[in-house]
Amino acid sequence: MQKRIHSEAIYRSAVAAVQPTALLPQHLQLKKNILQIGNQSISLATTNLYVIGAGKAAAAMAQTVESILGDQIKAGIVTTKYEHALPLEKINCIEAAHPLPDEKSVDAVEQTINLLQQTKADDVIICLISGGASSLWADTPAGISLKELQQTFDLLLKSGASIDEMNCVRRHLSQIKGGQLLRHAPQAHWFTLIISDVPGDQLQDIASGPTCADATTFADAMHIINNYQLQQQLPTSVLHYLQKGLKGKLADTIKPGDKLTGQVTNTIIGSNKTAITAAKQKAEELGYTVIVQEELLTGETADAATAIMQKATQYHSKKPACFLFGGETTVTVTGNGKGGRNQHLALCALQQLNNKPNISLLAAGTDGTDGPTDAAGAFADDALREDADDQQLSIKDAINDNDAYPFFEKVNGLLKTGATQTNVMDIVIVLTE
Repeated sequence: MQKRIHSEAIYRSAVAAVQPTALLPQHLQLKKNILQIGNQSISLATTNLYVIGAGKAAAAMAQTVESILGDQIKAGIVTTKYEHALPLEKINCIEAAHPLPDEKSVDAVEQTINLLQQTKADDVIICLISGGASSLWADTPAGISLKELQQTFDLLLKSGASIDEMNCVRRHLSQIKGGQLLRHAPQAHWFTLIISDVPGDQLQDIASGPTCADATTFADAMHIINNYQLQQQLPTSVLHYLQKGLKGKLADTIKPGDKLTGQVTNTIIGSNKTAITAAKQKAEELGYTVIVQEELLTGETADAATAIMQKATQYHSKKPACFLFGGETTVTVTGNGKGGRNQHLALCALQQLNNKPNISLLAAGTDGTDGPTDAAGAFADDALREDADDQQLSIKDAINDNDAYPFFEKVNGLLKTGATQTNVMDIVIVLTE
């Protein structure tokens, strides 16, 4: 039980380090009417300042920006996930759906564009981006309904496609993603502050890159559709739209070198690495020798669980050790159960934990939400396995049916934190002694 307590403490330290309240003041200051953002200084004496944004951390980021900039903000609008809104004074906050967009997602884009179209030359736009924005900001290209867009996103989520592959397709089914948001205020000065939730921190993949150049094409999007054999399942309207793009009949995303990219400064202010660094510090304070896996977790969740357990079981030391992993795996959904990738990873690890009382694992999302559940993730240790055996619960069946949540609920193995107001992918903590 002590390992579970330590694991949760390490996780919470990691999450605290990537809170907007910890990150934004390092990049945004106001001295009289001079805005200092990064290494740039801008006088706001005769300039309007607008704030927009989207993501699971959008409300918390907006709240922090308001505390720094106050009445200098002329107007603003941010979009966040349901039950993530916070009290704001100058900035309007819209709640929308995640991981699949809904009508509110479309409405949020329309309202954001309306605000952008009010800007004039030399106005300043601060854009706040965090994980989840690819769904929370959704537009329906000509000929594609919201239902068809939802169906497409759902197919991608269940296909096993990586986040960069999914977002490539999303960018080419949008007129705001892939830098295209810049087209709605081409004369303004843009500053995008980003909390990254993607492996490698590639700008074009974070929230599908609404304010950055995108080197991918309609051909890349179609290759992904074909590679995962989705062409027969996609709505006809979506295929027709992508095919029109292939033929050059639609404007592509903003490409590197486009003059619009000269109007924006994109800055990553927090990432999984930030969280892992804080986790390492906390684990060391608790007396653990810390081993950080530098390579991010990617690929199939079950494969990642096997690799993690191999590292933990092969390590031999007289001192307690803490292994830290960060990243985001994918689950190819074949069952009809309830769960998320972190719960699935913990379940796969639990399957390999028989008679290993010296190892404890916690896999959790830094946003506090793992899949369509109210849990951040789950623990895996020998005591949980014994409890499952006593209740005659089948780990194998739960894995096959993608049904980790009910399994861990029965053995009290879920970690529930509520919305954390941030998102930098997932963290896996393994403690050994």
